Amino acid sequence: MAVDQVKTYRGLKMNRSSRGRRDAMPAKYELISDDLRRRIVAGELLPGTRIPGEAELIKRYKVSIPTLRQALSVLRTEGILEAKHGVGTFVRTPRLKVVRRNDRHHREKAMVHSSEQERRQNGSAETDTGHRTDEFAFSTEYETGPATEPVAKVFGVPAGTQLLQRTYRSRFVDEDVPLSTGVSYLVLDTVSKNPDLLDPRNEPWPGGTMHQLSTLGIEVDQVVEDITTRLPSPEEIDQLGLLPGTAVFAVRKTMRDINGQVVEFSDFVLPGDRHRLIYTTQLERWT
Repeated sequence: MAVDQVKTYRGLKMNRSSRGRRDAMPAKYELISDDLRRRIVAGELLPGTRIPGEAELIKRYKVSIPTLRQALSVLRTEGILEAKHGVGTFVRTPRLKVVRRNDRHHREKAMVHSSEQERRQNGSAETDTGHRTDEFAFSTEYETGPATEPVAKVFGVPAGTQLLQRTYRSRFVDEDVPLSTGVSYLVLDTVSKNPDLLDPRNEPWPGGTMHQLSTLGIEVDQVVEDITTRLPSPEEIDQLGLLPGTAVFAVRKTMRDINGQVVEFSDFVLPGDRHRLIYTTQLERWT
């Protein structure tokens, strides 16, 4: 595992020109941060290991405390180092990376008619990360309540219509923060036709929401994802373990059935430092 983690730091290696300092003498703190970065990239300092203390580093680099702390601050800002209060400064273990592609919805729909065993082994988290199902921990909270005006408008129902609200979190078992957080809404009268859909103990549902809807005779025909970026709220920073200055992707997803009716609406927050979005559009060829 350590080897894979070291590789994730290779892209952080920088040269002077990338900072616009091609003709300028680098500051002392930059020389220190460059050297520590080089040692991390080379695997001399592995993820999760404690770097030498301030006294040792000051002696090694022959600089003042403020200069050293400025160098360490640069690497903390880059997400390479993390300080643990009362313990020391450590090489930060890179978070699991997630790659989301727009064909994920085609895969989910194609899995609707697959066996339960196959559906259990090919969920979105597994596909997006390349890890097995048993390497993830899932958390789901279900509650019912009236639709607010904005959400009711999306579904085309009166405000106050009862909805099933599902709050999702999933994390890699070796990490202490979730890959993402999200809230999904379904019209309660619709999903109540299958009592199994009201029980959070059935999560993670093999095949996801599309298969759940298929048990109600609903075929999803269109998925729209409206993605924006923004700074996280203080609560999101804490929940997702975000570094200062890290932005998040806010994903608003709407599913419509073959009749054009909205059947599911959700809001997800994806940490910008561990998600990569790839969208490929196949264009119609000229004749």
